[in-house]
Amino acid sequence: MREAMNHPVVVFVVTVLALWIASRAGVAARKKRPDMEVEDREDFGVILTGTLTLLGLIIGFSFSMAISRYDQRKNYEEEEANAIGTEYLRAELLPAANAEKARALLKNYLVLRVRFYQARGREELREINTRTAQLQGELWNAVKPSPGEDHSAVEALALAGMNDVLNTQGYTQAAWWNRIPLAAWGLMWAIAVCSNFMIGYYLRPAEQHWMRVLVMPLVVSISLLLIADIDSPRGGVIRVLPQNLMNLQEGMK
Repeated sequence: MREAMNHPVVVFVVTVLALWIASRAGVAARKKRPDMEVEDREDFGVILTGTLTLLGLIIGFSFSMAISRYDQRKNYEEEEANAIGTEYLRAELLPAANAEKARALLKNYLVLRVRFYQARGREELREINTRTAQLQGELWNAVKPSPGEDHSAVEALALAGMNDVLNTQGYTQAAWWNRIPLAAWGLMWAIAVCSNFMIGYYLRPAEQHWMRVLVMPLVVSISLLLIADIDSPRGGVIRVLPQNLMNLQEGMK
């Protein structure tokens, strides 16, 4: 289920079909009772209005969740670039051999971080994560003092900077895993299906034109498409671009 949410177009197509079928089911149910009393129609209209209001609130709340997670991913990309750039400068505080090694490793590490944001395939991402973990170990070994060796305050500053580099990668990964819960998606779909069934049932036989039946499923599906696109870090069109990391990469050249 979570894998399907990484493909917003699939979400759109499935949602349109499901809601259109729900609307047509409402139309079919109404044909069994073509004449509805005025009082019953008014009462039904109140229930329909409340259901549509609840659907709008749920969609708005989910959109807000998706936007906050997107902003979080952008912020951590900026923090990660700042941490790597700062540590690249602090590497000068290390002994010459360690400084040269640390800077070379940081350049390779930066390439991997840019690829992390651009990757889409599972195999490529798995290879990037494996190589990232290896480089993190090499980076830490490049700055940590040897056993029994004293280190100065300035070297400790480089050690703290490397700790920030490793921590920001963890924060970034956690932000990319932080998605809209599947329960929220299920609630939206359930209310949307119920609403479209009620709309199809509410329409009078003379009003049951296919365009009127299709409008609501299409509008709701477009809204869910936008939410799914923003919420999906890799599968959507709206993605976090590693602009700060790429600018840092150009600066290191």
